[in-house]
Amino acid sequence: MQAIRVILDITRTHLLSRIKQTSIAALGVTFGIGAFIILMGFMTGLNGLLDGLILNRTPHIHIYNEIKPSEIQPIDLSDRFQDAFNVVKSVKPKQMQARIHNALPLIAQLKQDSRVLGLTPQATAQVFYMAGSIELNGMVTGIDVMDEVQLFNFDDYIVEGSPQALIKSANGILLGSGIARKMSLSVGDKVQISTVSGGLFPLKIVGIFQSGLADVDNVQSYVNLKKVQQMLGAGSNYISDINVKLHDIALSVPMSEEISRQHKLTAVDINTANAQFETGSDIRNLITYAVSITLLIVAGFGIYNILNMLIYEKMNDIAILKAIGFSGADVQLIFISQALIIGLCGGLLGLVFGYGFSVLIDNTPFETEALPTIKTFPVNFDSAYYIGGIIFALVSTFLAGYLPSRKARAIDPVDIIRGQ
Repeated sequence: MQAIRVILDITRTHLLSRIKQTSIAALGVTFGIGAFIILMGFMTGLNGLLDGLILNRTPHIHIYNEIKPSEIQPIDLSDRFQDAFNVVKSVKPKQMQARIHNALPLIAQLKQDSRVLGLTPQATAQVFYMAGSIELNGMVTGIDVMDEVQLFNFDDYIVEGSPQALIKSANGILLGSGIARKMSLSVGDKVQISTVSGGLFPLKIVGIFQSGLADVDNVQSYVNLKKVQQMLGAGSNYISDINVKLHDIALSVPMSEEISRQHKLTAVDINTANAQFETGSDIRNLITYAVSITLLIVAGFGIYNILNMLIYEKMNDIAILKAIGFSGADVQLIFISQALIIGLCGGLLGLVFGYGFSVLIDNTPFETEALPTIKTFPVNFDSAYYIGGIIFALVSTFLAGYLPSRKARAIDPVDIIRGQ
């Protein structure tokens, strides 16, 4: 214990005797850790925001009846051409409706599946929006609005009005913000919806919907499921889409294949639907981690250079310490202790600096029409970044102190004294 106290006293003396260099080394760690915390918090917060815009509104499995040409043509059934390479031109899609056949039994089956967290049936109709002399084409989707709110955070995208208002009004509509802007409409106004079959339906605007994607907001609106079924002149069993959310997103691929095989429907899993988006998100995360770790490594090199110079300046002190009985391991421990103290002090200051600056960013106003529900810059305050930052600071400074301290350990005091 006494020996450790003496070593720490010598370490403190060395650090205080070169307070300027010590401060510079500690500040290098401070700004390295601080920049790591700020960059990781801001970039992962931004990635989380972008992921939320897409993934929160994307079902784990999207089930629908895709209208496409039959994969088996009559010529394929002929024994005569069984071993031939058959080419059929101008193949037409099959005569069929876009509805999901036996949708209600399928919904009942999925609700009983232990893998399913919840699902929302939908029906879609191609329509024209008419207000005065203005006429726009678009799409109206019938939904169970509270299920959408619970499973897909639908209420986050309603900038005016509320989802509950759609439940109370059988003839209500949540109008896309792009449509409302083009037609100069607002909550409380009325808009007429004309279907492709010629039906005309006056609806009251109970809310404005904005997804942040202009192509969607310019055509998309929502009404109650029964209203779309009425527009299409169909019964309560008319369902064109089923959006499924699972307890475990990893099950989306095998379950979508199972549904497609059993029910002869198209079931698209979330990985397939967002493959390009996931690739972009992974690349952004990779760049973020690469830049952040580079900042910490640069700070470690700064400590290495300072301690390396300090060893050359303290040659006489090292020789005296060895001459009076300190071992090479004791001398090495002195310089490693200096590095760890610099890393610990600089790292703690870096955590405070990074957290304070992150709070400042988190409270900085950020308003854009593309993201109506976002009022400030997104920042992720995950404690893992702070723990990882201080651990990396200690590891990098230990290595930065260990490498030059090996020189100090190997110094022969006789050679130093003889040289003097």
